[in-house]
Amino acid sequence: MKKIGFIGSGNMAEAIIGGMMKAGYLPEQIVASNRSEDKLLHLKDVYGIQTVESNEEIARLCHIVFLSITPDKYPVVIDEIRDCIQDETIVILIGGGEGIAENEARFGRKVKLVKAMPNTPVLVGEGLTSLSFNSLINEEEQRQLVNLFNSIGKAEVIDEKLMDTASAVGGSSPAFMYMYIEALADAAVLYGMPREKAYNIAAQAALGAAKMVLETGEHPAKLKDEVCSPDGTTIQSVASLEENGFRNAILQAVRANMEKMGH
Repeated sequence: MKKIGFIGSGNMAEAIIGGMMKAGYLPEQIVASNRSEDKLLHLKDVYGIQTVESNEEIARLCHIVFLSITPDKYPVVIDEIRDCIQDETIVILIGGGEGIAENEARFGRKVKLVKAMPNTPVLVGEGLTSLSFNSLINEEEQRQLVNLFNSIGKAEVIDEKLMDTASAVGGSSPAFMYMYIEALADAAVLYGMPREKAYNIAAQAALGAAKMVLETGEHPAKLKDEVCSPDGTTIQSVASLEENGFRNAILQAVRANMEKMGH
């Protein structure tokens, strides 16, 4: 049985592990390391996975190794594991701003590298992961990796030069959505709805709208038009959103994200 290892076990790693378990992966397939013993105990208690203290052991044991650490730790951790990584081991980089070429250089030899940007909804099987591969990842391995991430949501293979854009639009945007759902629920509470029901209605509406876009293949503008009757309440709301800069606020949020990443 091929093992999947996580060097670093923070929130994103735990979300991926939790999503994989819900998708049917077995606890004995997954191994994690972390500097914090408490974090490892938590993962072992909640998910039943194997935990180790040594990053080198992860590198030796696992066919797929996630570097689920903050980008500043990449140089040190890669220095620890580069001599333990087997030729067939696939290393997945999930640190924001970390590219394939610079990490190939850190390994100092040819290593199978994947750049992946998952978002936290992987925990509930609705994640979005953008993937880029280096030249050593063959077609069968690409298919296997896409299947892995599809099991916890949806994987999109993109050119690495678009990874920061994908991170801004797919990785950070759940935070925007949570703010939207919270604001929509606040509006419902303002007009007398109990908060729990307000959150349920707002969140389900957002989920349903997203599913309509994905499953119908229709342009979002067309789906919006279908909800807007002439002189109706919805078009009045849409007009108000336009007057208050709704679209521009989203564009500026993505721009701020890209500027933070150096664009």
